[in-house]
Amino acid sequence: MNKIIIISGPTGVGKTNISLKLAERIGGEIISADSMQVYKGFDIGSAKIMPDQMKGIKHHLIDILDPISENFDVALFQKLASKAIEEICARNKVPIIVGGTAFYIQALLYGIDFNQEDHDDSYREYLSGFDNEKLFEMLKETDPEYADSTHMNNRKRVIRALEYYNFTGIKFSEYNRKQTEKKAVYDYLYFVLDDKRETIYDNINKRVDIMVKDGLLNEAKRLYDMNIPPNSNARVGIGYKEMFDHLEGKISFDEAVELIKLNSRHYAKRQLTWLRHEDDTIFIRKDEFDHNDEKMTAFMANLYEKMDGSNDDRK
Repeated sequence: MNKIIIISGPTGVGKTNISLKLAERIGGEIISADSMQVYKGFDIGSAKIMPDQMKGIKHHLIDILDPISENFDVALFQKLASKAIEEICARNKVPIIVGGTAFYIQALLYGIDFNQEDHDDSYREYLSGFDNEKLFEMLKETDPEYADSTHMNNRKRVIRALEYYNFTGIKFSEYNRKQTEKKAVYDYLYFVLDDKRETIYDNINKRVDIMVKDGLLNEAKRLYDMNIPPNSNARVGIGYKEMFDHLEGKISFDEAVELIKLNSRHYAKRQLTWLRHEDDTIFIRKDEFDHNDEKMTAFMANLYEKMDGSNDDRK
């Protein structure tokens, strides 16, 4: 069974710096578990790591998809990440999965089966007539647990959950829970970086200000002018949807910036809610390590060196 390391946590907690230090220390390659960094051209708003920041460490699933002709979802992530893990292990390197999209990580870790036959095209067409707010209200009524971990604007995931429930009578949250009762297909360490909430929120606000200074509006305008299909997941990423709304005259620029900050903070809260329910996670409170990246990296590397193939000893 291949051994992997997972580094997750809320947006703005500092996953990138830790992952680079750990990869340098143990000979790792990084697989991005981010739903936006996979798209070409989505750079500033996704806080994408640039080649000159990678310190020579090979990164996977970054800048590989065309946002116009290719759509990224959990099933494609699972396929591409699994292939990357095999290739990395074949080179005797350590796969390090890095990102805050916990559902993607869960699907990879447990080999979740995405059955494409459990849907009803007529019901999907019926749902397409509702706006995001109404769809999300429907989801909260049928499956509040899944709604708690899903953003209202993630239209594809909301519709998927609604149609699964309509077709099977089973809540999507229950389906996910049953899938995770499977044994993991990898031997793993699952680290979750965390910090005081006010620190995370402050980091988010500062990061958005930096994005704006670095040209987020111009990037969003360039992407908007590409006429990315309205059903593409690339259009709903936080930072872009708000700027697209501004470019369409729905909100002012200042309102867009504040919404990005607000939606990012809400997303961070949802990420932590999900991650606290995951099994075998090792929470690393950054404040308890004095925000010292070297100390945290040493702690993670030490646990990796002690991996013996059994999750039972790593709680």
